[in-house]
Amino acid sequence: MNTINNNTDFLLSIENLTVSFDGFKAVDDLNLYVDENEIHVIIGPNGAGKTTVLDLICGRTRSTDGSIKFRNKELTDMREHEIVREGVGRKFQNPSIYEDLTVFENLELSFPRGRSVWGALTFQRDQDVKTRVHEIAGMVFLDELLDKQAALLSHGQKQWLEIGMLLIQDPELLMLDEPVAGMSVSERKQTAKLLNEITKGRSVMVVEHDMKFVEDIAHRVTVLHQGKILSEGSMAKVQADPKVIDVYLGH
Repeated sequence: MNTINNNTDFLLSIENLTVSFDGFKAVDDLNLYVDENEIHVIIGPNGAGKTTVLDLICGRTRSTDGSIKFRNKELTDMREHEIVREGVGRKFQNPSIYEDLTVFENLELSFPRGRSVWGALTFQRDQDVKTRVHEIAGMVFLDELLDKQAALLSHGQKQWLEIGMLLIQDPELLMLDEPVAGMSVSERKQTAKLLNEITKGRSVMVVEHDMKFVEDIAHRVTVLHQGKILSEGSMAKVQADPKVIDVYLGH
């Protein structure tokens, strides 16, 4: 069994987390902690359980055993929308944006007030909304493209738009699954800059395969293998770990 950390100051505490699918343990007795204002990157070979961990945190998959606490509040009994309301935002591998709407309208729709039925019925595009949309669009490099239809954006810009749609909800923990897959080198650099910027006031968990990108952003790296932690620490530490080289980086 992994060591349990009794410190309750973490933003996110995952302890003894296990999920079995037909007897196969996709995540096996996992203990993982995320600090305030931290970029925590999960790496590992395909099938290591990386995306499953994000699915468990956001309530998409139910754990078989163990605990997931966000600000000391247990998430394992909550539904997906309740977890979002607690301040956990999740971006999946493929951008899910409204392609027939403009960048502005995508961001506006994600503004917290417009998300309930009553909020949507009474929602008005007031100055608060406009100011916030412009602010977020600037952060995600889309301030010049607010009137552009989302379908016409490049792949990288669509990824940024979806990150913006999460940021406008002001989550305290933002989870991103392979955010730079399919991006150009310059887009990856800008995304690294963006993530380093948005951790002033929130934490980010990233699942990623691009090691150069991980080097540019990670405060801490967890290497998963077969649902367990193989190594954890700074990027330099895990890159030098013989077990990690053997199982993952050497291939």
